[in-house]
Amino acid sequence: MDELGSCCTIDLATLQKTKAHVSTHPEAGKGHFETVTEWRDGAQAVTRARSFTLETDEPTALGGKDQHIDPMELLLAALGTCLTIGWATQARLRGLDYRHLRITVSASFDLRGYLDLDPKVRPGFSEFQYTVEVDTDADSATLEEIRGAAEKSSPMFDNILNPTTISGHVMKTGDTVAH
Repeated sequence: MDELGSCCTIDLATLQKTKAHVSTHPEAGKGHFETVTEWRDGAQAVTRARSFTLETDEPTALGGKDQHIDPMELLLAALGTCLTIGWATQARLRGLDYRHLRITVSASFDLRGYLDLDPKVRPGFSEFQYTVEVDTDADSATLEEIRGAAEKSSPMFDNILNPTTISGHVMKTGDTVAH
């Protein structure tokens, strides 16, 4: 990333118009996202979301070819990008801009859970941590306000902090040959 943009490019007028519309018409604020992931080879998969494509893989130590981002890294990226959008939006709402903004998200895991070696160890992350590096004229109190507002409005922050119901089912496809 060679050139830094501006928080001023966030279309605040459209955002405010959407907020006003959803405020008076709550049903208009309800939506649905969907992704479709197809297995490619080994531990590799391709995911399509709207018109976008994302490829994933596992590191070689976990049987993959390490040619694409790991799904657990995607979760870190989802949190980091969502918080970044929140930070940019909150700056725009306050008439601020950044000379530099970087959010680093990290999380620890224990492979004993993923590899089913210890039932007491969960297969996912044990804790998320993030650091915001920001170069701006805003004072520390304003940056704390922005941090709080970005966390409060972040769908990823919410989904990670609060249990979300997951349900699944299997649908067998293709023709089977009777013997």
